[in-house]
Amino acid sequence: MELTWPVVLAVLMGALLHASWNALVKSSQDKALDTALIHLIGSICAIPLVIWLGWPSADSWPFILASVTIHVAYYIALTGAYQHGDLGLTYPLMRGTAPLLVALSATLTVGEVLSPMAWAGVVGISCGVLTLGLSRHALDSKRAVGFALANSVVIAIYTVVDALGARASGNAMQYVATLFLLDGWPFALIVLSRRGAAVSLPYAKQRWPVATGAALASLSSYGIALWAMTKAPVATVAALRETSVLFAALLGCWFLKEAFTPRRIAGTLAIVGGVMALRLS
Repeated sequence: MELTWPVVLAVLMGALLHASWNALVKSSQDKALDTALIHLIGSICAIPLVIWLGWPSADSWPFILASVTIHVAYYIALTGAYQHGDLGLTYPLMRGTAPLLVALSATLTVGEVLSPMAWAGVVGISCGVLTLGLSRHALDSKRAVGFALANSVVIAIYTVVDALGARASGNAMQYVATLFLLDGWPFALIVLSRRGAAVSLPYAKQRWPVATGAALASLSSYGIALWAMTKAPVATVAALRETSVLFAALLGCWFLKEAFTPRRIAGTLAIVGGVMALRLS
């Protein structure tokens, strides 16, 4: 498997989509409800895809069911991080350490061994991502940092599970469509039981147009990522996908009025260098 330019460009597009829906969650008034609404709508959007594409092979179903369970933990940690910290802090922390964890586990789980240049790319991207997120004020938001780092472990776990599942299915799009069909319901039901219909339904009525756009972005982004993991090494795609942090930093500056500091510029340069190292590996 080789990381070609078409795969690189596709993953970068997916990274932009991923950063976009995360920025929408961060900017919302009720982050748990928005997260639940986005992925519930994503489940509904997946219905025609499953009808069109069909079910994935039986070999992939254990991975799908495991991933649905893992994603509940992901949504809980995601909303907790965004409730307690800035997008520019929490998003890089969540996404920055996961590629290293994926790369370390890929040899055992996927049977992939990275070249020294590929390792340089993974480390460069992770260091750049962490540089974008960490600052001298990071410890002032200990709960945000805790949620974000916990979520990085969850992200690494579901990345490997879904990569194995997509490969076992033989059709990444079938796998993603089925995953999204099932994925949105558990967390949405948890949030609905806590908020109640009197709060949830008026909020959903107000936010559904924005949530629909975010749901489509999430579905497209993850579909691209899993397709890419059937074409290129999992660890390199996982690292490349975290260039979404660059887009998140820009979105945070433009829409959420967060500062783009010299430290973030340095992190940006490290990420670009890491991307080039991955492509040259």
